[in-house]
Amino acid sequence: MTASQPARDLLDPLPAERFGYQQARHLMWRAGFGANDAQIRALADLGLEGAVSAVVDYEDVPFEPDARDRFDRDIMRPLTDDERRARRLATQRRDENTLARFRAMRQQAQRSDRAQMRELQKWWLTRMIQTARPLEEKLSLFWHGHFATSYRSVEDSFHLYQQNRLFRGNAMSYPRLLRGIIRDPAMLRYLNNNRNIKSSPNENLAREIMELFSLGEGNYTEADIKNGARALTGYTYNDDAFVFNENQHDNGPKRVLGMRGALDGDDFVTAILRNRACAPYMTHRLYRFFVADIPIDPALAPAPHEAVIRRLANLMRKDGYELKGWLRTLFMSRHFYSDAVMGQKIKSPVELAVGAIRSLGVPARDLGTLNRSLEGMGQNLFYPPSVKGWDGGRMWINTSTLFQRQNLLMYLISGQLPNRGNRSRDDLFDPRRAMPMLIDPEGTDDAEVAGRLLDLAFGKRDPEAIRVLAESASSNGGAGAGNVLPALLILITSMPEYQLC
Repeated sequence: MTASQPARDLLDPLPAERFGYQQARHLMWRAGFGANDAQIRALADLGLEGAVSAVVDYEDVPFEPDARDRFDRDIMRPLTDDERRARRLATQRRDENTLARFRAMRQQAQRSDRAQMRELQKWWLTRMIQTARPLEEKLSLFWHGHFATSYRSVEDSFHLYQQNRLFRGNAMSYPRLLRGIIRDPAMLRYLNNNRNIKSSPNENLAREIMELFSLGEGNYTEADIKNGARALTGYTYNDDAFVFNENQHDNGPKRVLGMRGALDGDDFVTAILRNRACAPYMTHRLYRFFVADIPIDPALAPAPHEAVIRRLANLMRKDGYELKGWLRTLFMSRHFYSDAVMGQKIKSPVELAVGAIRSLGVPARDLGTLNRSLEGMGQNLFYPPSVKGWDGGRMWINTSTLFQRQNLLMYLISGQLPNRGNRSRDDLFDPRRAMPMLIDPEGTDDAEVAGRLLDLAFGKRDPEAIRVLAESASSNGGAGAGNVLPALLILITSMPEYQLC
């Protein structure tokens, strides 16, 4: 991609004859979490338009069972009327035994809820690993980082589960998500909108919606924040359900982003979607997630990327912020398959872990261990570091996280954790079980085996990498000998290129 190349050409569809194995592999990493060799070949055989449709039109794939009944909504339930009366009476009488029982009940609920939160993390990881609709989960992961909400502040696992379902069920529609998030109990609790009443407006939700969720800094005023907060007064929740408390809603006249009237939360969202800054901001956020690790600040985006973002923003506005057409255009474009994009994006910890399992066929092993590894690598699901979410890009990589990344891949392939003693021979992953192209390495040249592994792992065959891998295989009896194939896979996944997609 050059600075002089027009954005309209870059967003033209890739010529059909240029869509092959490498491009199909790239599509599955960016629009999902990677794919195995057979899946990549099947997608390449569909051609560009068919492959993109197979990914984007995921509602045509049979829906996976939801776990709604798996999670207990009543762990963090409010007290019943009888319990409230009993506690109030105990307080008046200074009945320490009864009050101690209420404290113990609360502490037990908190322990149970933290345990359910760990199960919720495992459930979502399992969905990402097993889903036949990878773009649906990839978008859910994007929205989780965009509308960042942490369990540490919410302290109700079922509310985080409800929010996760909100993201998945509306993943292709930014307007529905924005209207849903102002009614989401987890978000209302996280940003204190349950304390937003007409006599004392709380500005947290209104501020973050404009600054981080829709417009970006500099595209609104303090007056817009104050009036946006007034529009959101009375937006609260009771137990697991949104409640509009009309008695605490400010019905007075307001002006938000040029829109006037007795505005409520939906009017606030409408004003945001009408603002010219919204589409460029949201396009920039989605572009960073799906395309390139450009600076977080849109003003610092390199010129060629900025030109593409500008045209994509126009398309987003034209489509009313519905994303299916936007994603289809992006995933079919010349730009998406250019050398400046392919193999240039740092995998997030979730992409690294889930992608290794989905593409290489390594076992997921213990999901609790997998979650702890994600936390060590800086991406603990349902625990974003702040309302800004994860910065991503180069922030994923430092000396500590790189060590954790290598340890995770070693664990997935070998079954061995650092400092945990020798592994069982049965734990070692046999790549031939998951990769049909390696069924008969005894009859295949070591260099060709290395090349096939690199096709899958990197999307390209680097001659120097092939030489190193072939020499390693040959010095240990050839690719068909003993544990040579797992050792080659460990070498490949330790290479810097494996951190990219």
